Amino acid sequence: MTSMATVTLMWEARAAEGRGAELLEWARAQVLPGPAAPLRRETFRAPRDRVLVMTWWETAEGLGAELPELPDPDAGLITRPVHRWRFESVTCT
Repeated sequence: MTSMATVTLMWEARAAEGRGAELLEWARAQVLPGPAAPLRRETFRAPRDRVLVMTWWETAEGLGAELPELPDPDAGLITRPVHRWRFESVTCT
């Protein structure tokens, strides 16, 4: 029996000056490539025009799984490279 894991992908970017709303709308409009949809997807905004997108995936490969990720927006829309992190759910005992 293969054990399944829930992997959460985090994508975070900071908008160029005055372009926070545009970055938020860009992130919300992105369709993840591939045949499967995430279990869940949430989009957040934060001070200093930051946008965070989190997606949850069920996978047998854990953190090393090939999963669809949001692309980088056009360079003029952001102030620095996009930050990405992966997390795997663990149970507390």
